[in-house]
Amino acid sequence: MVRAKSWTLKKHFEGFPKTSDFELKEVELPKLKDGDVLFESVFLSVDPYMRPYSGRVMKEGDTMIGSQVARVVESKNPTYPVGTYVVANSGWTTHFISDGKDLQLLPSWPEKLPKSLALGTIGMPGLTAYFGLLEICKIKPGDTVLVTAAAGAVGSAVGQIAKLGGCKVVGCAGSAKKVAYLKQIGFDEAFNYKTVGSLEEALRKASPDGYDCYFDNVGGEFSSIVLNQMKRFGRIAVCGAISVYNDIVPQKGPYVQAPMIWKELYMEGFLVTRWTNRHKEALQILLRWVEEGKIKCDEHVTEGFEKMPAAFMGMLKGDNLGKAIIQV
Repeated sequence: MVRAKSWTLKKHFEGFPKTSDFELKEVELPKLKDGDVLFESVFLSVDPYMRPYSGRVMKEGDTMIGSQVARVVESKNPTYPVGTYVVANSGWTTHFISDGKDLQLLPSWPEKLPKSLALGTIGMPGLTAYFGLLEICKIKPGDTVLVTAAAGAVGSAVGQIAKLGGCKVVGCAGSAKKVAYLKQIGFDEAFNYKTVGSLEEALRKASPDGYDCYFDNVGGEFSSIVLNQMKRFGRIAVCGAISVYNDIVPQKGPYVQAPMIWKELYMEGFLVTRWTNRHKEALQILLRWVEEGKIKCDEHVTEGFEKMPAAFMGMLKGDNLGKAIIQV
């Protein structure tokens, strides 16, 4: 019999998550029935969305939500022979049983690429960047694109895809190391928002004429400032709001109506699940770009399943450069 370890939500987060909010449990999995498959997780993902979603879709005691690259170790389902790899959304667990539904096969993954990229640039974060830029921002050659949290999994993909689309790209990040990384992967301008004297001046210096597109990953005060530096008819893709996820008391800031009206801006929030019927097509494009070296992928890998809560909290603090991954 296989024993599965799982990290559960012991207590709903109040403010920034704490180690005591999580509990590690171990259960014995049942024998497989016909059609069942036993998987072991190889790589697991921690992502910003887990912070707000945990309060919306989870009960205390539930296994933490999340995805993994997993390998078949026992199967009674011909679609998934032993040794097959999949992407699954089975949460923070070392092993799980599936009936084979809602799994994404990785049948012909290039040997030279780590399978963990299926949780990053060639996975949900890459898809988020791809559809947010092409469907919401509707980028075109010559546009100036601003990206926040630019050194993270989504932001770094956004910047590189925008460059492929012929755009000028400005990125904001939280350390000198991250700023150097953004320049290395092709951003035209980048600055450390934590050390600039004035965000308004830093944004104006990076693009004196303003911004055609803003890919917003942080929300809060930063995004209020950006609105006033958008060009007329600018497009804003609201992807995340990591700067406010841990607030106990909601922030009060400037209202958006005035700049939205006078600049005739377009702002839209989105979830990547809107384009589920096009994910396969987009993943093939992202895979090709990565194979051809047109998109560079960095990963922040933490070894050890027991370190998942620490890796999650570190990601929320911005410790990661690129995609945050846990290797079991």
